[in-house]
Amino acid sequence: MTADTFFTLAERDDGIAVLTLSRPERLNAMTPDFFPALRDVVSRLNAEGRTRVLLIASTGRHFSAGMALDVFGGGLAMLDTSQARRRLAFQDGLRQLMRCFDVIEEARFPVIAAVQGGCIGGALDLAAACDLRVCSADAFFTVQEIHIGMAADLGVLQRLPKIVPPAVAREMAYTGDRIGAERALQVGLVNAVLPDADALLAHALKLAQAIAAKSPLAIAGSKLAINYAVDHPTADALQQMTLLQSAIFDIDEMARAIEAWKARQPAAFDALTPVAPV
Repeated sequence: MTADTFFTLAERDDGIAVLTLSRPERLNAMTPDFFPALRDVVSRLNAEGRTRVLLIASTGRHFSAGMALDVFGGGLAMLDTSQARRRLAFQDGLRQLMRCFDVIEEARFPVIAAVQGGCIGGALDLAAACDLRVCSADAFFTVQEIHIGMAADLGVLQRLPKIVPPAVAREMAYTGDRIGAERALQVGLVNAVLPDADALLAHALKLAQAIAAKSPLAIAGSKLAINYAVDHPTADALQQMTLLQSAIFDIDEMARAIEAWKARQPAAFDALTPVAPV
């Protein structure tokens, strides 16, 4: 399967890339090939430097039903843990799957998840790796893995307690209960709830446009600082900020932003420098 089997990608002139999950007939379920396809697209956008915001949306009834259940019936060779060597290989294979969502968190641009309908199992792992989440009124979120006798393992148990109160994360992880849109808003899992899919996409694009209009250098620095602060004490994060700011402080960029702000006009910022392949 190729990437366009799972999603479409539109790269707009304003620096917004829109990745739309496009298997509605399968509820946008994730097969093993989905993960490297997503990783490669996000890595490419990050390396090229033109993208200022990535919006992940979907088609059909649900954002995504998560990992396709037939995968657990023998669709993934790494699931064989019958011997020590296979268990060691399992660990490496699982970490590779985790990295397919890590790239979202590590990208130099913010990533917004626009969730309609169900955000189930592995889809919640994906959404939790994003910077921002917005949803439609019919959306729900669930750690589905607990229903099939496994602990969720692609990052949601690690990221969710840093997004919502830990007790809410535990409730979701232990019960698998669905968290509806309004409660998701109350606990901070999403930033906004919109009436329907069309309003959701319009809101998500407006949010993306507001971010894309800012200095991509300052946005990248802000993301680096926040990601670091989440996992480190304030004193360590402040020290990191001194080093980070010394690396990205650009007086010319600031002058351009200030001039545009005073004139109430959009500023023209250069794209980030591409990352050369190793």
